[in-house]
Amino acid sequence: MNNANPQSNVILLIEQFTQCRTQTVHLTKTLSDEDMLLQSMEDASPTKWHLAHTSWFFEQFILMEYVDNYKPFDPHFNYLFNSYYNQLGERHTRAQRGLLSRPSLSQVFKYREYVNEAITKLLVKPNIAYRVVELVELGVHHEMQHQELILTDILHALSCNPLYPSMRTVTPVINSDDTQTAETNKKPLLANNGAETRFSQFEGGLYQIGAQENVFSFDCERPKHLVYLENFELANTPVTNRQWLEFMQDGGYQTPTLWLSDGWTQVQQQNWQAPLYWVKKAGRWFSFGLDGLQALSLDAPVCHISYFEADAFANWANARLPTEFEWEVAAKQLNIEGNFQRQNHWRPQMSDKHKPNLQQMYGDVWEWTSSPYIAYPKFEVASGAVGEYNGKFMCGQFVLRGGSCVTPIEQIRHSYRNFFYPAQRWQFSGLRLARNI
Repeated sequence: MNNANPQSNVILLIEQFTQCRTQTVHLTKTLSDEDMLLQSMEDASPTKWHLAHTSWFFEQFILMEYVDNYKPFDPHFNYLFNSYYNQLGERHTRAQRGLLSRPSLSQVFKYREYVNEAITKLLVKPNIAYRVVELVELGVHHEMQHQELILTDILHALSCNPLYPSMRTVTPVINSDDTQTAETNKKPLLANNGAETRFSQFEGGLYQIGAQENVFSFDCERPKHLVYLENFELANTPVTNRQWLEFMQDGGYQTPTLWLSDGWTQVQQQNWQAPLYWVKKAGRWFSFGLDGLQALSLDAPVCHISYFEADAFANWANARLPTEFEWEVAAKQLNIEGNFQRQNHWRPQMSDKHKPNLQQMYGDVWEWTSSPYIAYPKFEVASGAVGEYNGKFMCGQFVLRGGSCVTPIEQIRHSYRNFFYPAQRWQFSGLRLARNI
């Protein structure tokens, strides 16, 4: 936002804050109280915890610092709903968030209303400090990240139920010839050399990478810097379920030479045989989603795969994963539009087969890159506890780009860097092939 006149941004910021907070609650409308307490694994958190933690963020970083004599809603909440900010004190064990039956869900919603009112009162004060505007904007983008986590985490929790319950009724946008039929095996699949995949070519050279100035970005997207790239080409669409099935039929999960050593260990230990949420019934593949168990859409992007799986597929296809810089150079040429959270599909959708160029760079699935999540040159950690937001996680993870079908579009930029550990699969993650020229 414009730091020359922060007051001119306040009305817009209040609207953004209100809309974001409302949307978070809206996402939970079809969930029961019991649903919102579920924690299916350590990587995921209960919906109730997300609702409280996003309020805690505004309270701790803004209200406690910039409101005189502010009275916290409940002093115990700093311990219960702190995520990983060591400078703000001790916190409840992450793996046991699902054991917090108290405070009640109704108390958490009252907490949200309490924080909403306090933030709004702060923002309408005259001569508001620009730092407050910055932190509220950061809090809004932080909450949008948790909107996505609410959907990804509850999907994992519901997948543990043998009844395959639907979070809500969603009508997938699928062409009638796109799902499996008795004739599926008669339709030619992608040759394992990737010859049937269309690629767009990009010229090498020096490119500027990083976030634009004067618009919101996280610290890990900055500062701008130059990167030299060789000539490369990028697949016009993400890898599809149809292509992934051929990888499986060709022994992809049984061929150790395709895999990184740590990836092959995961395959053996976790008995990976297909992407997460794939279910085989009566010889047909289905995938579990927020709309329950649906027939696998063959020409939609493959989803819920790990970095290890993405890398193995690329090896099998005689290709590779793009670097995050290659991805950004290509994505800069496109408008940010696609299948995002507000399209309400909440599943990846198939591409337009009639378009010859790059598609689905934004939305549908996060795309794994081969780039480790590390600091850009001259990266600086912000002062105070807020500096723990991103920088301390720059080790052992890989960058994903582009957003997914459950990502708020307002959150995405060509420079946005998501990051996860290479074995994690519960996010809406897929891949796009790259090749050298």
